[in-house]
Amino acid sequence: MDIQSPVSALKGIGAKTEQLFHKVGVYTIGDILLHYPRDYEKLPPLRTVGELLASQTMDGKTAAVTGRVERVPLVKNNGRTSVTSLQLKEGNLSLSLVWFHMPYLKNSLKQGEHYVFLGKISKKGNRISLDQPQILAPEAYMQMQNSLWPCYGLTQGLSKNTVSKAIKASLEQLDLSKDYLPEDVRQRHCLAEYNFALANIHFPQDEASLNAARKRLVFDEFFQFILAAQLQKKQMEQVKNEFVFCPMEDSLVDQVIGKLPYQLTNAQLRALWEVRQNLRASVIMQRLIQGDVGSGKTIVAFLAMLDCAQSGCQSALMAPTEVLARQHYENFCRMCQKYELKIPVILLTGSMTQKEKRQAYDRIQLYSKAMVIGTHALIQERTIFDNLALVITDEQHRFGVKQREHLYQKGSQPHILVMSATPIPRTLAIIIYGDLDISVIDEVPARRLPIKNCVVGAKFRPKSYEFIREEAAKGRQAYVICPLVEASEGLKAENVMEYAKKLQQELPELTVSCLHGKMKGALKNQIMEEFAANRIQVLVSTTVIEVGVDVPNATVIMIEDAQRFGLAQLHQLRGRVGRGDAQSYCIMVNTSDGENARKRLDILNQSNDGFFIASQDLKLRGPGDFFGIRQSGLLEFKLGDIYQDSSILKAAAEEARKILEEDPKLISPPYQPVRRKVFQYLDQCMETANL
Repeated sequence: MDIQSPVSALKGIGAKTEQLFHKVGVYTIGDILLHYPRDYEKLPPLRTVGELLASQTMDGKTAAVTGRVERVPLVKNNGRTSVTSLQLKEGNLSLSLVWFHMPYLKNSLKQGEHYVFLGKISKKGNRISLDQPQILAPEAYMQMQNSLWPCYGLTQGLSKNTVSKAIKASLEQLDLSKDYLPEDVRQRHCLAEYNFALANIHFPQDEASLNAARKRLVFDEFFQFILAAQLQKKQMEQVKNEFVFCPMEDSLVDQVIGKLPYQLTNAQLRALWEVRQNLRASVIMQRLIQGDVGSGKTIVAFLAMLDCAQSGCQSALMAPTEVLARQHYENFCRMCQKYELKIPVILLTGSMTQKEKRQAYDRIQLYSKAMVIGTHALIQERTIFDNLALVITDEQHRFGVKQREHLYQKGSQPHILVMSATPIPRTLAIIIYGDLDISVIDEVPARRLPIKNCVVGAKFRPKSYEFIREEAAKGRQAYVICPLVEASEGLKAENVMEYAKKLQQELPELTVSCLHGKMKGALKNQIMEEFAANRIQVLVSTTVIEVGVDVPNATVIMIEDAQRFGLAQLHQLRGRVGRGDAQSYCIMVNTSDGENARKRLDILNQSNDGFFIASQDLKLRGPGDFFGIRQSGLLEFKLGDIYQDSSILKAAAEEARKILEEDPKLISPPYQPVRRKVFQYLDQCMETANL
């Protein structure tokens, strides 16, 4: 058995359980080891029956109660269901313990013995019970109380116990003793060995072991990412520019700029000038345009592609979602028609019919100056370009190094331009995007109205719903963001499935729908298209809409459990509104009583500047602050957060630089394991992209 073996190779995992693992992104033994806990919890303190009954805020929470069994449990059979119940008494007080399908407990629990019962409290009227509690000896519970227990991302039917058992079996059966990272690197940065890190990220001995494990695995994520990017850069930085571009003076680009119904900002003009200069330089361009949400990166991309078309070359724009690709396509078609540009615009996405795809393939080969827009379908083997001079990836952190390289290989060594709305402080951006030159669009067009923000507590929800109703009465639309797809064991937070049902009851006159990442692509596209067409007034979603279609008619975004998101991500989410001429609003619901959560959200409340927010987020992060506020999705790191872990990021970048200076191709014996690991990382990137 190795890390490439299917998860079904583990004992006890049949076809049904294997399908459940697939739903959470686990296909192989290696995947399950990288299915890191999303949080950890400690066992609750022991309580007596009296203490538990006296508490007024325990409903739905996990509790541990100790007591003496005075009578044999009672077993009742109701058809196919057996119910075992026990009254745990303390003087005149009594607590009900209830188990389903466990009649054998009648013989297991002995009269006169003391036990600890661990379970969820259920309150129905005046009746309080502990449902389906675990049974432990008091001595064993006391030993376990200081341990940290992992909480995993689950799906319905997949239990925490099943995941834990599979991970334990994998750790036991795989040989993880060979560490790819050179020992001197580990010692220099006080990094744990890989096998220790994997074992303790899942089953930490204590908090110190957990912190050591996380530090090592975060270092690995950054180190592999940066090495992969730098290796690609070294391969490409000597490639000569074989394309001949028309002079910049009196070009179609300048003519279109003069006809635009608005004036480009100085930052947009500067970024465009840098791109056009690169297109005419002696070596190929590798450039990032980093601009805040709403800063106008798309028009810069269009003008760069127009520059290619006038020079008789093709260009390609790859978007992270089909909905966004289709929106770019429609906008580009509209502009070509409006400004009388006789340039073919071609769309290629995965959901198109085979006939539509064949027509797109044919047109791509036929028109040597076409603008081609699509998703990952652009990278597929059947897509053959005729004269590809420029490759643009939108929200490039969604693709990664290997996917960019794959699209690059579709052309005759084309120029590369990547765009990102993720606001990253420049010191970190230089590390993360070390293989690219950086242009920053740090101005927002004057025609955009600033979004009005407010941070509220949970008790203001009814007022928020009424405000959404008022906006909908004006013909507007709203987003509601929840951190979870469905209710999750051990995590009290709003989830999309239940919230959408609740909101539909609150706003019966409106059409409420939901969207989340576990849906199939075609269904997600359909829902976003219906929302864009105002057939859905309120969309309850996870952060899947962070990179989504522009809906100028959406004027409200309400973010539940806002304190659980990173500030940079909240700013990205907020950027879904404010796309039209109407005033837009962002309502952030803070369900925490913590002072730090309030301070963090106040930054968003006071500023719409993404780069300022990102820098303040970096300052506020403290040691051990890495659960619940990760920049989910940012660069697709599983554990690492470039803000929280900026010191580890810098250390990983420095080690990558040293190693590549010493051995640029990683072929010497000490660095061969590093080389194998990096290329394995690149292969995984390709698999993640479903290529």
